[in-house]
Amino acid sequence: MKHNPSGFTLIEMAIALAVTSLLLGATLKGGELIDSARAKNIALDFRNVPLYISGYQDKFKALPGDDANLANHLPGATPCSPPAPGMCVIGNGVIDGKWSDTTVASESYLFWQHVRLAGLADGSTDTSSGDYIPRNEFGGQIGITSASPIIGLKGKYIVCSDAIPGKFAKRIDVELDDGNTATGYMQVVDAGTTTPSNPTRTANIVDDNRYLVCMIV
Repeated sequence: MKHNPSGFTLIEMAIALAVTSLLLGATLKGGELIDSARAKNIALDFRNVPLYISGYQDKFKALPGDDANLANHLPGATPCSPPAPGMCVIGNGVIDGKWSDTTVASESYLFWQHVRLAGLADGSTDTSSGDYIPRNEFGGQIGITSASPIIGLKGKYIVCSDAIPGKFAKRIDVELDDGNTATGYMQVVDAGTTTPSNPTRTANIVDDNRYLVCMIV
């Protein structure tokens, strides 16, 4: 009488383990490729803004959001209003307003309309549109300001990108700056920070927590 063996043979187990290892490796590699692409997209956001500024200045000899001759340069564009210290002082060579502003009373908010109307950036030029505010890879607001939300991070123009997971905040600091999230041209604070706060050290960043990343450009 013929007897059918039960269970796996050593060869079958070895094949199964090899296949499992290949699948796991492919999954991990795929995840790393996705993370790398997302980090590059975030870095590109920071690299693009100085191109918008220099492009606008080359074209109009003025600063987007702060253009005193806006009506002639971009007919139909919205000037900030009403004039207000810290938010709207047209022609002073500063991008007034906070990075997180969502009102036409702020130069930082109108910056995006002006660079888009000038043909330098993609996106809606309707300031009331739901997709007007630029967003990063994780849905966080991208903003520009001359008033840094991070103590010690001082520059004429500062770009901030919100709600970035900690592991990506560390990764792009290595790519664009010195790898220390509390020093250099790029620094990190808690997500949503709008008033000057101390930067978060790399050792204190939690990979899955969300952070605001700001960089001098």
